[in-house]
Amino acid sequence: MSTTGAIAHITVKSSDQMQELGRRLAPLLRPGDLVLLTGELGAGKTTLTRGLGEGLGVRGAVTSPTFVIARVHPSLVGGPALVHADAYRLGGGLDEMEDLDLDVSLPESVVVVEWGEGKVEELSEDRLHVVIGRAVGGGPDGHPEDDVDDVREVTVTGHGARWADAGLSELENC
Repeated sequence: MSTTGAIAHITVKSSDQMQELGRRLAPLLRPGDLVLLTGELGAGKTTLTRGLGEGLGVRGAVTSPTFVIARVHPSLVGGPALVHADAYRLGGGLDEMEDLDLDVSLPESVVVVEWGEGKVEELSEDRLHVVIGRAVGGGPDGHPEDDVDDVREVTVTGHGARWADAGLSELENC
């Protein structure tokens, strides 16, 4: 069982800010890192991954891998490739995910798995889990604000020794 390392809580108010969060998270990542993304449809998982891709300097447009299950984006700057997978349609847990050979890609890549919670944790004791939720509430007077639908509460939790002191708190300083 892995230990929980650093935790960061970030409020994101737009898709541009979600993408920027990905760009800011990218320098903390290195080959072998596994990132799980959890959130409802439309929460911003792919937008965050697009920012990770920009920050890592990878080739190709980062789009939702729902229909292809996984995409590999090679680095243009000599860094790790980004493997972007979507486990939404996969119900078989790690057994079904093994068909994608993510364990083979993991040592030299950054592997990001949307909908991976409960399916790919066994790939690495050291992993980052990003949970994206819609903000609840409204304005200071208690009435909903027009743009509250775009506001997300993002929790980034490091699991394992790798993330014990990896600078996640820096993400909170938007």
